[in-house]
Amino acid sequence: MRAARAETSWAVRALRRAWRAPGRERNIVLQSAKAALAAVLAWLAAAWLLPDAFALMAPWVAVVLVQATVYRSVWQGLQQTLAITVGTVFAAALVIPLGHPVLVMIIVLPLTTLLGNWPRFGSQGIYASTAALFTLVPGEATLDSTVSRILAALLGTAIGVGVNALILPPSYLRNAREAVDAAVGEAREIVTEIADGVDEPWEYDRLLAWHERARRLPRTIRSGQESIGWGQESLRFNPARRRHPDSVRLTAEYDEALTTLARAAEHLAGLTHTLLEAAEGDEETPRPGHDVTRPYAGFLREVATAVDAYGRTVTGDDPEGARAELHEAAEGARRAQDRLRAALSRHAVAAPGGLAVFGPLLAEARRLTACLLPGSSGGNGNGGDGGDGRHEEEDGDGGDNGDEGGNGNRGDAV
Repeated sequence: MRAARAETSWAVRALRRAWRAPGRERNIVLQSAKAALAAVLAWLAAAWLLPDAFALMAPWVAVVLVQATVYRSVWQGLQQTLAITVGTVFAAALVIPLGHPVLVMIIVLPLTTLLGNWPRFGSQGIYASTAALFTLVPGEATLDSTVSRILAALLGTAIGVGVNALILPPSYLRNAREAVDAAVGEAREIVTEIADGVDEPWEYDRLLAWHERARRLPRTIRSGQESIGWGQESLRFNPARRRHPDSVRLTAEYDEALTTLARAAEHLAGLTHTLLEAAEGDEETPRPGHDVTRPYAGFLREVATAVDAYGRTVTGDDPEGARAELHEAAEGARRAQDRLRAALSRHAVAAPGGLAVFGPLLAEARRLTACLLPGSSGGNGNGGDGGDGRHEEEDGDGGDNGDEGGNGNRGDAV
């Protein structure tokens, strides 16, 4: 009973979120409604055009072809139709002359199941066996019934693909933008947390938590890159793409932003690893004092500001203002880096044994600057210049509810 109440509560909350705002829950509801609509239309069309005995085939095909993207609907529709045709023809070709469905089933099912693993069928290979069963179970097959089954499959494919493409065609640009925002926010929070604590006593558990969080950041970024892949796929064969040509540019900018963040995540993991090793070291190894950790904290705060501004140049409401903040943060980080370099040089003279700690710290500081800030060596100089499209995207995808149609069969892709 507790499990049932928990599931019911979750379902109610999900429905409320679907009602209140666009998002994954509304996407699921809309795709489910589209699948049901496709099935009903396919049933009505098949009942009108074909004998009643074959009407079931059309909605059965249509309901599974309201996929997460139009491209996937088209491609899987072709694969499914081919598999159904092969299974139907194969079964009919044996049952018509032999006249014994059970004997034919023993022969056909192992072969169609094996044939279903052919890569050309993709994930639709199982329909070769199920189509053979539909042909054999009634106990009688003729040339007319074979042709009617194949026509019903074609009708269901056409209706399923048509409903998905023409009624709120799914698009995942909003999901891609949210994924970039999530990755930027996580990177900013990690850098800020380190900046707030690096000037305090280095406690092993705290440094370990920083390191583990930095190591998990690439997973967040990879999830975002998967979302961008869905966004790119959702534009293929999507009628809404012609109305919003900037969509292609936006997905490219999102991908570029996550690539930059992925490089930054590597250096951030290296930075936290250096701090963790210093905490594990023996007490004789000198650690940087406040004359080093304080400017290092200041540098990291400037980097956190730059990360936040960088994200808003791509997904923010005011990309021009964010670009100005990014350049300002870049200058502040370079000045902080110069102060840090001077502090570390003085520390090296006073405590040469500390090179194992503050040498890598300075190296990672330089790499972070080069990676994130425009105009730095090895950086992504154009990273902040691609974000003008926020308004086009909102007008493009939000206006036709394209975003809201996606993600039904896909589940938690973002």
